Amino acid sequence: MNKPLRRIAIFCGLLVLTLLIRDNWLQYVKADSLKDDPKNRRVTISRYSTPRGDIIVGGNPVTGSADTKRNGLNDLKYKRTYKNGPMWAPVTGYASQAFGANQLESIEDGILTGNDDRLFFRNTLDMITGKPRQGGNVVTTLNAAAQKAAFNGLKSRGKGAVVALEPSTGKILALASFPSYDPSAFAGNSNDDAAAWKKLQKKYNPDDPMLNRALRETYPPGSTFKVVTAAAALENGLYSSADQKTKTPLPWIMPGTTTPLKNEGNIPCENATMRIALRYSCNTVFGKIGSDLGNDKMLAEAKKFGFDAEQFTPVRSSASVFSDNMNPSQTALSSIGQFNTAATPLQMAMVASAVANNGKLMKPYMVDKLQSSTLDTIEQTDPQELSQPLSSENAQILQSMMETVVKEGTGTRAQIQGVTVGGKTGTAQHGVANSKNPYAWFISYAKLSDGSSPVAVAVVVEDESANRGDISGGGLAAPIAKSVMEAVIDSKK
Repeated sequence: MNKPLRRIAIFCGLLVLTLLIRDNWLQYVKADSLKDDPKNRRVTISRYSTPRGDIIVGGNPVTGSADTKRNGLNDLKYKRTYKNGPMWAPVTGYASQAFGANQLESIEDGILTGNDDRLFFRNTLDMITGKPRQGGNVVTTLNAAAQKAAFNGLKSRGKGAVVALEPSTGKILALASFPSYDPSAFAGNSNDDAAAWKKLQKKYNPDDPMLNRALRETYPPGSTFKVVTAAAALENGLYSSADQKTKTPLPWIMPGTTTPLKNEGNIPCENATMRIALRYSCNTVFGKIGSDLGNDKMLAEAKKFGFDAEQFTPVRSSASVFSDNMNPSQTALSSIGQFNTAATPLQMAMVASAVANNGKLMKPYMVDKLQSSTLDTIEQTDPQELSQPLSSENAQILQSMMETVVKEGTGTRAQIQGVTVGGKTGTAQHGVANSKNPYAWFISYAKLSDGSSPVAVAVVVEDESANRGDISGGGLAAPIAKSVMEAVIDSKK
């Protein structure tokens, strides 16, 4: 070979080597970033080229897919559809050709589109046999009747949220938020979808219907937090029974101040037992308990119930808050659910659930299992203990106190015939100097004759149209909790 040909051969070889290096760089080093690049239209086309798998509730799909490719104008063939979209949106989230996906639709996108590595064997068989790729299913823990009761209850009251858990496992049975939205309204990529999306944004809709109030909004829990304070008193040996008198003068002046902590109404709070104090919701008793225990012990107990940590269901829930480095009077206010204390409805359902489950808190979750398109189980969720906020003995003491609240206290509207119900009402201050209508809270659990507890519930209502004097946890929130508990109990018969 002469010299010029040799040079050309070397040059061509270098070009081929460069191409190979570049090809390997793109396929192995840059593959993930290119796949996730929002400008990569091929990924979106692939995602919507086949029907998505379904999100299942009680054996029935609450999602579907519709063929939208018309006259070759739309290169995305299938769009998502939803049954009772507003009711299930806090669970499913949305999947939109134009605006992406969130919540379960996003977290389990690989399963639903059929692209998950765990479906490789199934996809390989389908490719060999000529079948198109099929998405798998996400089977939830939700109870359809409980969800309907929660959503309808909120619709009659305005803004708010409901969470129901199965105490023994942590399964989420209901997760409702109102106002809500229909994910079908913007599932495509047309001008109408864009207009529907715009109308739902907080900038244009101050009610913020796309906010998942059950998981992402934190509220002052008000007197429902007194359940945590009572647990702290029992666990730290400050008081050993529900009927032991507390050392609570009336008035009680908050430490370091000249300000008395006030009770609502003329109620028997002086040196009251914890049972009486929970029944009548005495601020002085539980504020003084928090102050006597101190910030560190109260914070430790709150953390055992899940405060100050995000929860993943697998959808992320915002962290509830009980502050550190508070002085005794701030700790007192925080211990009755005010000052800086803030909680998601999920968090307060966890509090009720732990008490009902004899002190054991189970990790909340909403995905029971993942399935292939042939309904084979790919992954099964096993219940997992999260913590032990209080002993079995102390949990049973607290149960007896909460049951008194429902039998003859502020929570009588949650009574269910033939069922033992424990609960706690709360009316939490809202706005600067309590200028806005307060939030109405109720947390509860139901206990059957065999001693089992199938459901624990938290309800918060933001009723801005109600007369201020008519707002109470027992009046607004307890009836919703009752209907959710009844729905779960009836579904087990």
